[in-house]
Amino acid sequence: MKKILIIIALFAANFSFAQAPVEWKEKDDFHKVMSTTFHPMEDGNFNPIKEKSQEMYEKAVAWQKSKVPAGVDKKKASKTLKKLVKETKALNDKIKAGATDEVIKTDLTRLHDIFHELVGLCRH
Repeated sequence: MKKILIIIALFAANFSFAQAPVEWKEKDDFHKVMSTTFHPMEDGNFNPIKEKSQEMYEKAVAWQKSKVPAGVDKKKASKTLKKLVKETKALNDKIKAGATDEVIKTDLTRLHDIFHELVGLCRH
């Protein structure tokens, strides 16, 4: 019985470590801007994204240029980061050109989804 409990404990420990998020400073920096713009937008407040779209783009570029941590699929992360930068730049350009709230909502929601794709890659 003791052996079974040890095996179960080892399996549980390995599983919990396997799900630990990867530390990636640039991911966290991007997340700060995303969270302070996306959640207000959900409540109808578009001012934060209008004020921070340039910063969001800069954080996306910095994330793309950063080193992919061990344990993250470099090929998938690079491809998804490239998409994030492209879409973040497009949103920033649209906001500067006077995009409607509906356009901003659609684009920011897509960026939020891309961000979560990347977060998913950061679990191993």
